Amino acid sequence: MAAPYTIPAQTRIGHVHLKVADLERSMKFYCELLGFELITMYGTQAAFVSAGGYHHHIGLNTWHSKGSPPAAENSVGLYHTAILYPTRRDLAVIFRRLLEANYPLTGASDHGVSEAIYLDDPDGNGVELYWDRPRELWPKTAEGGIEMYTRALDINGLMNELK
Repeated sequence: MAAPYTIPAQTRIGHVHLKVADLERSMKFYCELLGFELITMYGTQAAFVSAGGYHHHIGLNTWHSKGSPPAAENSVGLYHTAILYPTRRDLAVIFRRLLEANYPLTGASDHGVSEAIYLDDPDGNGVELYWDRPRELWPKTAEGGIEMYTRALDINGLMNELK
């Protein structure tokens, strides 16, 4: 390679496609619990869901995984899918929904640049639900770089967004 390449700043990750064991169970999680909209089905083996009518943010399929056991925690593969909410209040709304559904969480963190709730989908795939603080509030290193960290999420502060 002759010259270094930098990906364009406007580049975004458009969607994730997950192998699942049970399509109906996964659709209940992503559509009924998290609130994604079903856009289309691909026969009885795949579903495409989104927020706001996009063609799909998440693809779910059983093409190679129908009836398989949950994803192994200590192996290579997807660590988590991160779903970005537009506001802190939106994160509080889904957090309350998860609590009311008694859905098990695996963590809740403040990363300085963002606040996040962690859980697993029914197939053991990690899911991060988060919102980004405005860029001007991101913590900086002494050299001016971004300083991310992991601290306990201020749950009370998050829930105050609902008042």
